[in-house]
Amino acid sequence: MRFLHSSKFVLIFVLLLLTQLLAQQPAPASRPVQSGDVVSSGSRIQAPAPTFSIAEETYTYNAEWRIWNAGTITLSIGREGINQRLNASAESQGVVSLLYPVHDRFQSLYDPKTFCSVSLRKHTEEGFHKRDTLISYNYARKKAVLDETNLKNNQAKHVENDIPNCVTDVVSGLMYLRSLPLTVGSVYTFPLNDGNKTVDVVAKVEAKESVKTPAGTFQTVRVSPDNPTGPLKTKGKVWIWYTDDARHVPVQLRGKMFWGTLTLALKSIEPAKK
Repeated sequence: MRFLHSSKFVLIFVLLLLTQLLAQQPAPASRPVQSGDVVSSGSRIQAPAPTFSIAEETYTYNAEWRIWNAGTITLSIGREGINQRLNASAESQGVVSLLYPVHDRFQSLYDPKTFCSVSLRKHTEEGFHKRDTLISYNYARKKAVLDETNLKNNQAKHVENDIPNCVTDVVSGLMYLRSLPLTVGSVYTFPLNDGNKTVDVVAKVEAKESVKTPAGTFQTVRVSPDNPTGPLKTKGKVWIWYTDDARHVPVQLRGKMFWGTLTLALKSIEPAKK
């Protein structure tokens, strides 16, 4: 079981695994920012159609790793002032919790008219690690500002990195994909920032499929997001299945890595609590 400690995100089977793995970068080097540090000019966040909206709902997913039930993930969509609020939580269960306990909470705020991220808060308890993190996206200065506290030793970290005019984060990125047409064969490239270096995510709409989950059987469109220049290159694959309708509800997510395959399957959809 030595692989349990080989990556910060090993056995984090949560919804955020599938997006955070794409954005995970080495710690920034202590050097001046270079002109090529920001994403390519072809990478952009597309504003949603004026008629597009996401219902205030809570999605609950079962997580499965190999033959085991790995835990429960919830994703709740609401409002906070003029911003959309996205809360996500992950709780490990069973044998996975014994091997690598996870108790994570995330809150993303973003502008629903533009899908530009406003802030991302994280409370993460993963194995022996326990941290509070706040990432603020300052578009006037074109900086992502990360402030993090290690709750084990009270050490603080402050990091600033360049961002373009609009960027999504590792939580709201899942919702941003919902706003796109998602026609088979389409490819979308957009900037994503998790407090370190901004990266390009390339999302390919691969095929239509029928998917069976505990919540029912859905006609879906399969999307494969990737970071071609990041650590997932040749190391794994991620897929997201959205309903093949105007809502594009994420009903299944899967990550295939060297240590196994994680599958998140929709268990229920309920109105979000106010």
